[in-house]
Amino acid sequence: MDVFSAMRFPRSREPDAIDIDIDGRSVTIALRRHRQARRLKLSHDPAQRRFVLTLPPRGRLDTALAFLDTQGTWIGRCLERQVAPQPFRDGAIVPVRGADHLIVHRPGARGTVWCEPDGELPVLAVAGKAPFLARRIEDYLRGAARGDLAAACARHGLSLGVKPAAVRLRDQKSRWGSCSAKGVLNFSWRLVLAPPAILDYVAAHEVAHLVEANHSPRFWALVDRLIDDPTAARTWLKAHGRTLHAYGAEG
Repeated sequence: MDVFSAMRFPRSREPDAIDIDIDGRSVTIALRRHRQARRLKLSHDPAQRRFVLTLPPRGRLDTALAFLDTQGTWIGRCLERQVAPQPFRDGAIVPVRGADHLIVHRPGARGTVWCEPDGELPVLAVAGKAPFLARRIEDYLRGAARGDLAAACARHGLSLGVKPAAVRLRDQKSRWGSCSAKGVLNFSWRLVLAPPAILDYVAAHEVAHLVEANHSPRFWALVDRLIDDPTAARTWLKAHGRTLHAYGAEG
């Protein structure tokens, strides 16, 4: 891979992105500067099929491109792991708590989004105009995730005698949950797409961090106390987790 020969941008300004060659395949790398960045960081969103190279505010572009020139093997592995986008649209299938649902647009109906049993697949019915369908589906799923995660965190917190300062939802790509120093638990709303046992495991994992802010044997003992088979959940996430990020992504 020759990053420098791939550069194409006006001399008057820094590019927003560059195209590089990976084994004969052209790959676009978006460039962005972040005021809080302290080092170069190359990230990948497998669902959006997007790479981003983040630079510190005063980082040199030639240094960043030289760094990128060393990442060909990693980029190639990411390309192999990319999943096809699964947009939220009429006729698409989306899992809700691990069970496939058929999205059916009902523009003349009243309401927002609701579930109906119907033949082989339950239906996820969506009212309103077509341009708002995807947004309504995501809002519905976020609401379901918020309720499920709040209940799971409360249950596990009661078992350990702790209570999170707050339970918040994000669409983070690198982790399914996190616990801040102030006791705020953050989760990916996409956990509601997975079987309930997976969401429950991630909730238990983060609640356990309220007691042990590490991954010591004592921490894992707490997780084992809360979950019957945490290994099965971790194995499922490793095998299927990246597919959850494909839902709602546009092709």
